Amino acid sequence: MDSAWIESATAWIAANPIAAGAVIFLIAFCDALVVLGIVVPALPLLFAVGALVGLGHINGPYALGCAALGAFFGDGLSYWVGYRWGPQLRTRWPFSRYPQWLDSGEAMFRRHGMKSIAIARFVGAVRPFVPAIAGMLRMPLRRYALPSLLACIAWALLFLLPGWVLGKSYDAVAAVADRLALVLGALVVAVALVWAVVLYTWRWFAAHADNLLARALRWTRNHPHLGRYAAALIDPNRPESPSLLMLAVCLLAISWAWFTLLATLLASGGPLALDHTIHEVMWSLRNPLADRMMAALASLGDAAVLGPAALVALAYLLWRKRWMAAAHFAAAIVFGLALTSLLEAAIDMPRPPTAPAGFGFPSVAVTMCTIVFGFFAVLIARELPGRTRVWPYLLAGVVTTVVGFARLYLGAHWPSDLVGGTLFGVLWLLALGIAYRRHVARSFWMRPLAWLFYGTFAVAALWHAPRTADALLARFAAATPTTVMKHGQWWQHDWSDLPAQRNERDQRRRWPLDVQVAGPLEPLQARLESKGWRVQPQADWEATVGLLDDDADMHAQPVLPATLDAQAETLLMLHDGSTADEQYALRLWRAPVLLDDGTPLWIGTSQTLHLSRPLGAATLWLPINDDGRAHALVREALTGMDSVEQPHPHGQTPVLRIRTTAPRSGDSGQ
Repeated sequence: MDSAWIESATAWIAANPIAAGAVIFLIAFCDALVVLGIVVPALPLLFAVGALVGLGHINGPYALGCAALGAFFGDGLSYWVGYRWGPQLRTRWPFSRYPQWLDSGEAMFRRHGMKSIAIARFVGAVRPFVPAIAGMLRMPLRRYALPSLLACIAWALLFLLPGWVLGKSYDAVAAVADRLALVLGALVVAVALVWAVVLYTWRWFAAHADNLLARALRWTRNHPHLGRYAAALIDPNRPESPSLLMLAVCLLAISWAWFTLLATLLASGGPLALDHTIHEVMWSLRNPLADRMMAALASLGDAAVLGPAALVALAYLLWRKRWMAAAHFAAAIVFGLALTSLLEAAIDMPRPPTAPAGFGFPSVAVTMCTIVFGFFAVLIARELPGRTRVWPYLLAGVVTTVVGFARLYLGAHWPSDLVGGTLFGVLWLLALGIAYRRHVARSFWMRPLAWLFYGTFAVAALWHAPRTADALLARFAAATPTTVMKHGQWWQHDWSDLPAQRNERDQRRRWPLDVQVAGPLEPLQARLESKGWRVQPQADWEATVGLLDDDADMHAQPVLPATLDAQAETLLMLHDGSTADEQYALRLWRAPVLLDDGTPLWIGTSQTLHLSRPLGAATLWLPINDDGRAHALVREALTGMDSVEQPHPHGQTPVLRIRTTAPRSGDSGQ
């Protein structure tokens, strides 16, 4: 579904709140219709509607009633279709072509009876079909209608509620996180996507393994020369043959993907346009609250974390005299690391501008996470019963995704570095996995081995990550500006070339940048402190969680940090306001230019903050429109310092320019 279409639909709903009821009804109605319901994106649309309710654009009970009625009448029409056609519905297109659609709904209906009407409302795969099944099986309408109505009301409330809460707490989310919510949301989406790909790929192979094995055996008989190589992998008399075939098919698919990616990168002579776009987006999401957490997650791919887990597993395998398992695991790690290092040295891929030396294509950390966790999954998965065999592979996918996402956030790699490292790691572990599974048929008690490996990894991560995060983060600090201004020209007129406001998508977060300071900040800080201002250290996670404490003094609650061009503020100073629920703030960041004489240059904003308790869950200081009161207070406190004020040519915001030290001779600008 085109996201632009969804955006235009939600924009129209916001502009026409009364007529929007018909659209909300139609969305829920179509989502409930048999067959049509599987293609209607009701969840994102109703989430957006809920957000508009929370923001005050649509009446909440009105939207809830329209959605519930639309779902109820859609279910009713589906019920009528099933009742009208009865068992003959299975002979009609598209059910004659896709009988599984009705089979799954009928299985649920026969298993749960009337309860299935409520259950199916919240299960997307069967939601449009269970009402039709109820009609097919001639459930009386009087027994069907009331459970359906109650389920539709609950469904509408559940689907609208997340967006409703988000809309209500929008300012809270923006203040607490700024970009943090987007970072965490993107990480959750990435993990969920990888989880789904691994889970459903494994389930598909598990469901079709016998059919694929039969086809492979027929192919080996029809192609005796080439087929003998495939026959060496698959033997219908060996229980491992389906697993070997699964690994072989994956090996072919991953090989094709890996060489396609490599050829594309070599043909383009460097990173792809998509690499640059994603890198810029991730860099724009940098914020102080997420930085240290992402640095800690990125360190999970270090040798200090993966190494102890691998060594403990190898030691256990050797102690239990599982020589082949230990040899294959050691080969996977040693040769995987050697091949990755060789590949990194052979392929001259330009690093991202934010990446220091030591980061290249493919990502060694991501590749080794894939190999270590992936081959360990190959070792233990077959010892697990039934569908639980997928869990080691899911854990491997989650750890690799978390490490890769964190390094992408820090700017250590291009996305193609991470994809290439993952594909190469999977390629190598599949080759070793096939070799191991072909030669080793003995099973062993894997539970102690799994506890040792995963437990050692967790302990090493908890010990290593906090000690490494700050050092790793320091390597990815914002680059020093390269644009240079002459001190005197900045003072006279080039100050107007600096931005007039923050570059934020949300208009309410585009705070005016109405203060510029040349020179060290200590004199300015001392002057403000003598006028009643106070310095607040940058709030961390502990302080952020403390916002939930309703008993804490409001002025003891921290003002949360903000960023400018991925940089955290260097100085945050506060002053009590005219009322108890108000205070003033001055935020200063390093300016995006340098002065030619080496004098540091800073840019900042003055704000009036108002105490807010969104949803009654947290105490937050949020910026409000103050008509220049905070700016006037800053200007008054700095009277007597070398300063001048002029309106910015872009926006006419008055900008206060201050010099905390005397300029060099000839650079006074007078």
